Amino acid sequence: MEAEPHLTPEALPAGIDGVLVRFALTPEPRAMAAAQMLAAELDRQAPPGVTEIAPGLVSVLLRFDRGTVQRAALAQLVLTRARAIAADPPALPAPARRWTIPAGFGGEHGPQLAEVAAAIGASEAEAVEQVCAADLRVLTIGYAPGQPYLGLLPEPWNLPRMSALNPRVPAGAIVAAVRQVVMFTADSATGWRQIALTGFRAFDPARSEPMPLKPGDAVRYAPVAASELPALIASGDGLGGARLEVLA
Repeated sequence: MEAEPHLTPEALPAGIDGVLVRFALTPEPRAMAAAQMLAAELDRQAPPGVTEIAPGLVSVLLRFDRGTVQRAALAQLVLTRARAIAADPPALPAPARRWTIPAGFGGEHGPQLAEVAAAIGASEAEAVEQVCAADLRVLTIGYAPGQPYLGLLPEPWNLPRMSALNPRVPAGAIVAAVRQVVMFTADSATGWRQIALTGFRAFDPARSEPMPLKPGDAVRYAPVAASELPALIASGDGLGGARLEVLA
């Protein structure tokens, strides 16, 4: 097995009031774990002047008050912390919470499952089994409000974008994207392939907690029959039959 590259974090300017600390250019497990650890450390003890901490797949974005701290000083401080983490990169920390989310795979709910299964050299049933057996984590939330990116799937799922745009996937669509799973929070065009649909809504501004998923949460998909999905979607709570287990 090829060794994972050494992590070399860097601190980059981001707009007029941001610092981006990046551990790698591609989503590999040690870099993702390091980004989550740095974000957790900064959440526990934020440097003076920091107004926002937003973890990404392999990076952490900090927004700061320019009247309180200078960018160069903040960048050096967080880069020192990042280098300490990179010197002994962790495994992904054990999740504090686990979601089990029902999903309907294939057919009208996952119109490109067959294409994905063929691309990874598996049957449709085997592809569904691989997704549902994967130890998925919420790696980051973004692009659209509350939209989670989960990973990582096995290496054969490292699939490129489609050559043509998928003109519309609905809210609740589950798409496969370069070893990640994305749950769409709104109808959208996409360059990725829809393999399933869920009644779970990862963003609902009318809920007391609009975004129930948090970075680091574990997620397991539970396959359901196509006939069961409409009732889960119509459940009214936006959770679509999902269950949350608090682990720590």
